[in-house]
Amino acid sequence: MTKRVYLFKEGNATMRNLLGGKGANLAEMTNAGLPVPQGLTITTETCMEYISNGNKMPEGLMDDVRTALADVERETGKKFGDASNPLLLSVRSGARLSMPGMMETILNLGLNDETLKGLISLTNNDRFAYDSYRRFITMFGSVVLHIEREKFEHILDEIKEKEGAKLDTDVSVAGLKEAGELYKGLVKSETGKEFPQDPMTQLQLAIEAVFSSWNIPRAIAYRNHYKIPHNYGTAVNVQSMVFGNMGNDSATGVSFTRNPSTGENLFYGEYLTNAQGEDVVAGIRTPKQISELATEMPELYKQYVDIAQKLERHYKDIQDMEFTIERGKLYILQTRNGKRTSAASVRIAVEMADEGIITKERAVQLVDPGQLYQLMLPSFDPIAKKSGKLIGSGLAASPGAAVGKIVFDTDEAAERGAAGEKIILVRIETCPDDIHGMIVAQGVLTLRGGMTSHAAVVAKGMGKPCVAGCETLRIDLKNETLTAADGTVYKKNDVISMDGGEGQIFEGSIATIEPKMDENFTKLFKWVDGIKRLAVRANADTPADVDKAVELGAEGVGLCRTEHMFMEQDRLPVVQQMIIAGTEEARREALAKLLPMQYQDFKDMFRALKGLPMTIRLLDPPLHEFLPSKEELIAEVATGKALNQDVSAKEVLLCKVEELSESNPMMGLRGCRLGLTYPEINEMQVRAIFEAACDLKKEGMEVKPEIMIPLIGHVNELKTAREQLESVAEQVMAERGVRVDYQFGTMIEIPRAALTADQVAEYAEFFSFGTNDLTQMTFGYSRDDAEGKFLNNYIENKILPENPFETLDQEGVGQLMKIAIEKGKSVRPGIKLGICGEHGGEDKSVKFCHSIGLNYVSCSPFRVPVARLAAAQAVLEEQGERTLVTH
Repeated sequence: MTKRVYLFKEGNATMRNLLGGKGANLAEMTNAGLPVPQGLTITTETCMEYISNGNKMPEGLMDDVRTALADVERETGKKFGDASNPLLLSVRSGARLSMPGMMETILNLGLNDETLKGLISLTNNDRFAYDSYRRFITMFGSVVLHIEREKFEHILDEIKEKEGAKLDTDVSVAGLKEAGELYKGLVKSETGKEFPQDPMTQLQLAIEAVFSSWNIPRAIAYRNHYKIPHNYGTAVNVQSMVFGNMGNDSATGVSFTRNPSTGENLFYGEYLTNAQGEDVVAGIRTPKQISELATEMPELYKQYVDIAQKLERHYKDIQDMEFTIERGKLYILQTRNGKRTSAASVRIAVEMADEGIITKERAVQLVDPGQLYQLMLPSFDPIAKKSGKLIGSGLAASPGAAVGKIVFDTDEAAERGAAGEKIILVRIETCPDDIHGMIVAQGVLTLRGGMTSHAAVVAKGMGKPCVAGCETLRIDLKNETLTAADGTVYKKNDVISMDGGEGQIFEGSIATIEPKMDENFTKLFKWVDGIKRLAVRANADTPADVDKAVELGAEGVGLCRTEHMFMEQDRLPVVQQMIIAGTEEARREALAKLLPMQYQDFKDMFRALKGLPMTIRLLDPPLHEFLPSKEELIAEVATGKALNQDVSAKEVLLCKVEELSESNPMMGLRGCRLGLTYPEINEMQVRAIFEAACDLKKEGMEVKPEIMIPLIGHVNELKTAREQLESVAEQVMAERGVRVDYQFGTMIEIPRAALTADQVAEYAEFFSFGTNDLTQMTFGYSRDDAEGKFLNNYIENKILPENPFETLDQEGVGQLMKIAIEKGKSVRPGIKLGICGEHGGEDKSVKFCHSIGLNYVSCSPFRVPVARLAAAQAVLEEQGERTLVTH
């Protein structure tokens, strides 16, 4: 029969999956002889059994609990439910991965009208006993009986007002006694039943409540955000209570072995004398700094510091500990690996390695790649943010902190931002036309769109904060106002602050903290680069992008999107002239104007790369993206006619927009199809690339152009395009009298290209997996529509484990990649393999790319360190280095 209940002394740290993180750590500390209150753990498997059984307790579970509880009674000398010497319990959740504050906790369980008398007699402390009872009724009533906690607090507030008490601790014993009686009356009026007096009934209901809390909305949302599987379940820890509120020789607190904000190797935390643990975090009283305990209780402080240091060396990570002092005796209630800021994470890992606690390899494993991205971006001062007014929430599309004036018009944003004003671009949604406004904005806020919408992807690439899909806000473009859900209206030029990492918008200006790449960061990444095998490139479209990418460790450019160059203000009219041209001759005339611009673009990019390779994707999007919208042109034509203006040029443009209109542009005239239909466009781009490369080669500079032909579905598309374009390359090199090393390759972003990769490889020196489009075409999802309509629902209802546009789908898209690699190598064994979708900067996706043998990943410049770290961790996980630590 499966064992469902373990005493603390029966477990150990290796049983985390079964006992949860808290239960495994309590067992480990118990067996190490540390002062841990006795208790038992109900397994995570039992939780999932309870949930799969329709939230019904497994048969025989409470009998197992009674048996284990009898052992706790023997160890403590107290008896559960006994009127003279009662054993009181805490009932807490404890998942295998830390989910702080997401599930439920109940303290002082076992108190009733009879055991209350025993507690008074035993402690000779009426205040403590009545305070403990009213706390228990509050927690049990809110967590188990689902009564609003505010109703209990309202009763206590009325008593405090009547007595003139400022704090809870100022309430008289009579007031606490009255509160308990009124609380029981509230339970009766809310539930129709008396407050349960039988301790075993209390315990069973509490266990059920903790099991059920695995699936409360905030716990589900937390797991979705941190990609924690929903089938893990939570353990339940039933532990004998110790009390920090038994007088001035008692205390309770929370501490970290190092500062979790800065990483400084300094004991950090807070405590309260004569209090219970919830008081420390509830803000009812102002806690004291843990260092003050050295003066107040010096011997206990020394004992606690010694234990903390032992725990850190044992678990080889920063520890977050809870403790209670009961009548001069110290108890450790919990230890777990501490949450920390990205900056603290790097410092802690490096310094622990320098101190000899862990190896360099372990240090690399200690830093979370996803969290590392935040280190690249400004963040809000947490104290200032706490006091800010939240006006709206959306999707945390691109992390970072931004403060600026609201601007709704992209052109105005571009002009004012270029002049040095700090602005936030606020749009219903963004499109490629908005790029110039986004470039100079401090951050981007959209009412529509998902995590990989245009706004999100571009903002991430720029390292700019973005909140997308903020549907609680309303925009009135005519009057240039933004209205919050509470009716507050914000006008153009009003200042707002946005936290892209949390998806939050605040009123006014909140102070920010700038990131610092210090010596710890540099040292850690020397270790990283000495371990990883996968190269990391960057997606970059400007020399500034290249400079930032190389600064952050990029080994080249894996994707240069030439269409972004076309969107610049001085180019767009020429591009539009080329698009509306009625003949090839007229098109070539416009392209001749673009040639020197593209030449300079590529020359600047090659120069910035200083010999590192650059993969240049030829024009990919459909041509209509470079033209105004149909609706906008219709309105302009109508307005112009009403004012007797000449609108012939706009009418020509409108006709072209209607001509280029497609029912499904993503699968229409774009990519290589565009280049094969209008070959002169790609010929101009290739000429510009090779003229720039040849001229720099003459100057003695190394250049490595890699020409990427997008959206290949059939080998003949690549064969035809390459033949046309390679002849242009050869012609330019002959004209310039110099040769450069170059490669032609393709993006694998259509499933058919992956399935016929052996044919495609005959004409490609490299494959770059465009996983954004490959994911869309494999799933049959439109990215923006899916995220806006049903994808979140799919994830919440466990139809999909996670968003496939954020984390690479290994079972579907990943299998297509494997097929393409195997087939490509069968024809061209030395073919270069990379990835250039946003997945190239997501840690789990990077590790998958390592496992299938890619040569490089490419991501936005600010995600380069994330990818480098993930690539190193992939090697260590492959080697089992996770357990290689010093002892």
